[in-house]
Amino acid sequence: MTDGGGPIRGSDPIRGFRVIDFHTHAFPDDLADRAIAALEAEAAVEALLDGRVSSLLATMNRAGIARSVVASIATRPEQFASILDWSSRIASDRLIPFASIHPDDPDALEHVDEVRDRGVRGIKIHPYYQGFVLDDRRMFPLYERVQELGLVLLIHAGFDIAFERRRIADPVRIRRVVEAFPGLGLVAAHFGAWQDWDEMERHILGRPIYIDISYSMEFMEPGRAGLILREHPEDRLLFGTDSPWGDQAETLAALSRIELDEGRRSALLFENAERLLGLT
Repeated sequence: MTDGGGPIRGSDPIRGFRVIDFHTHAFPDDLADRAIAALEAEAAVEALLDGRVSSLLATMNRAGIARSVVASIATRPEQFASILDWSSRIASDRLIPFASIHPDDPDALEHVDEVRDRGVRGIKIHPYYQGFVLDDRRMFPLYERVQELGLVLLIHAGFDIAFERRRIADPVRIRRVVEAFPGLGLVAAHFGAWQDWDEMERHILGRPIYIDISYSMEFMEPGRAGLILREHPEDRLLFGTDSPWGDQAETLAALSRIELDEGRRSALLFENAERLLGLT
């Protein structure tokens, strides 16, 4: 089977498992250069790719990634339609796009329905880039609709490298949302709370909350990633890189150095993602 990026390779380079990267980003070709330049300036971090789908597919091929979730972020309400249209166009056996809805969108609930009707499996939201507090009750109708329709909600969790540190997406707020909506397929990115892992261990670790491991191990003290991956529920772990900010092959290599049993490793690399995304 082939796609625009080349042949599908169903195993990673370390143990022969299939791999799904649950957290990547890309942009339409005509926007990629501007988007990457703006994000690099805001975060003072250099992207590893140019932000194009073709570049993501190429790194997937090199790293042995079977599929990637490609998450967009609507920084203005009026971006919903263009993001959804582009998401529908890039969907393939290799790429699983997530749309985005801005909290200030007056038609947010109807747009959740439209995401489902277009066959898109999830929605990405980002409290910093979209200007909201995660557990603000004005968000609850959106969470309820996402839960009702069985969509996945990928959230930025913890602090953000490009913003002043405010507690708008911290573990306490994540736990409140999950407790209010226990059937919501919420995924807390970046090991549950980027650079707020002490609080993650207090409020999320061991609870039935999905976390992805994107763009985090390089910021953690030695041993912490392994502790979290061994102590969090096996069925709530997801592999992710945050490409183009994290390198897919290097993240797999770092993961290979962490001692995990075979069942937990395969659950992390692909089994949980397949189940959550309805691919099985």
